[in-house]
Amino acid sequence: MMGVGKSTIGKKLASELTFNFVDIDSLIEKREGCSIKLIFKKKGENYFRKLENDITLSQLQKNKSVIALGGGAFLNRNIRREAKRFCISFWLDLSNEEIIKRLRKSKKRPLLFKNNLVETINKIYLERKKTYSEASFRIRCNSLKPEDIVNKIILFYEKSRN
Repeated sequence: MMGVGKSTIGKKLASELTFNFVDIDSLIEKREGCSIKLIFKKKGENYFRKLENDITLSQLQKNKSVIALGGGAFLNRNIRREAKRFCISFWLDLSNEEIIKRLRKSKKRPLLFKNNLVETINKIYLERKKTYSEASFRIRCNSLKPEDIVNKIILFYEKSRN
């Protein structure tokens, strides 16, 4: 879900594991030479989702990488299937209240350009939580510091490899 700290946690995790860190949204912005907000505005969500699909599928097969997917990427059946096939996935689950606090002033998230932020976040979460639950592991992040989340992920990662 957007705003849960995927990039922040991903960078810290990659550093701890001495893996590469890949932020899919950043790769898309670099390739297009503009923000995701602008991609949505000029070319539409379908164009963005196609780019996201292609870039993500190419990254999922790389070894020794921590990949931060965009909030909607795991909803894509192809991405979800390949993530399950090649990766260990983590759902960073954060309460909607905390997400709303984090995103209240965001101007860069295209799916939030609606009138009622609370209603929009609740709707997106309800639509996505069943699919998010298909991740290998779920980490409830509300009362955890980033270091605690990273440590939990490392524990799950190490157990899953044995």
